[in-house]
Amino acid sequence: MKISIFGLGYVGAVSAACLASDGHDVVGVDPNQTKVDLINAGQTPIIEADIGEMIATEVKSGRLHATTNAAEAVHASDLSLICVGTPSQLNGNLDLSYVRRVCEQIGEALREKGSYHVVAARSTMLPGSMRGVVIPTLETASAKVAGTDFGVCNNPEFLREGTAVWDYYHPPKTVIGETDARAGEPLVTLYGDLDSPVIRTSVEVAEMVKYADNNWHAVKVAFANEIGSISKAAGIDGRQVMEIFCKDTKLNLSAYYMKPGFAFGGSCLPKDVRALTYKARDLDLDVPLLNSILPSNRRQVDRAITMITSKGKRKIGVLGFAFKAGTDDLRESPIVDVIEHLLGKGYDLRLYDNNVSMAALTGANRDYILNHIPHISRLMVETVDEVMEFAETIVVGNGADEFRSAVESARNDQMVIDLVRVDERVSDNNYDGICW
Repeated sequence: MKISIFGLGYVGAVSAACLASDGHDVVGVDPNQTKVDLINAGQTPIIEADIGEMIATEVKSGRLHATTNAAEAVHASDLSLICVGTPSQLNGNLDLSYVRRVCEQIGEALREKGSYHVVAARSTMLPGSMRGVVIPTLETASAKVAGTDFGVCNNPEFLREGTAVWDYYHPPKTVIGETDARAGEPLVTLYGDLDSPVIRTSVEVAEMVKYADNNWHAVKVAFANEIGSISKAAGIDGRQVMEIFCKDTKLNLSAYYMKPGFAFGGSCLPKDVRALTYKARDLDLDVPLLNSILPSNRRQVDRAITMITSKGKRKIGVLGFAFKAGTDDLRESPIVDVIEHLLGKGYDLRLYDNNVSMAALTGANRDYILNHIPHISRLMVETVDEVMEFAETIVVGNGADEFRSAVESARNDQMVIDLVRVDERVSDNNYDGICW
């Protein structure tokens, strides 16, 4: 494949060397003449393991060269990868001036090019940047239409400095955010020999995936450091604690708990977060990440309340109010907080949860239900159908299997607020998911 790479910094130089090593014809583009001269002399513009040897070999073979002429590179290639920097501004936003300038150059070249061309952004950009900056800039400069006259993709990279070549050939996943299927096909071919799952999705999802990855890595570092700080202050080896923690790949290092949805509750998580942050205060330690967990969890409860009250309906039906499906445990159930707020605001409610109904009769939570929340127990009905017949707004509070068919049977005049993803829809006129 003939590929042009815009930006010969860290990502661009690594991508150029690896793609040329894979047998592709690669031209690097950069306004910095020094970088261009280094590449053409078979030398690396960055410090990274193996890159120097790869560039020297591929320049000698004729598969890799560099230029300052953007139009020449676009006309000599079928695919352009944007790898320019997106530095932070003082307010934390991204400076997309380099991206915008490169898109202008590519677009101007596309104006004169008759054959189909794909532009793929590897630069890290906030969600909305592709639709708000990249595509309109390309379309204006080219006088052509993305998705028709040329293709546009977002193709985030997952390279770590120091191990970039290994990471390139062993990616955890290959994400292709595409405007249309035709645009994504060259990238599928490009990465076809890599042993990783290929995910084809929208450009917006691809943009967000990169930020989800990097922010999660940052959270992991901060979490481990705060656990280590508390451990050390308590006379415990924090490294040993986290080594044991990491042995658990069933829950700790896994996809479990990693699905967006409603707030957590129950007898363990809220209590144990409170206890550990109390211990940190007792040790005179500041642990801002751990201290932020319960306030963040409360914000999700507040979001649910806002979603419900913003619909303007007074008759609310709640399906499931134990803190999760398959249990009768109402201790610190976040949906109970929602119910009590709505009651206090004068809403008319009907509640159904089969496990809680049984607990009210014989279970361990009988005393709690009848004596601590009697105002809620009086609103409980015996069947899903009673809730569905009554409610103008239906709130799904946990993921019991029986609620899926109930949601699917909702009337057109009913609003469904799904806090746990029992339905595969995304938010529309009469369905609203808390994170989708």
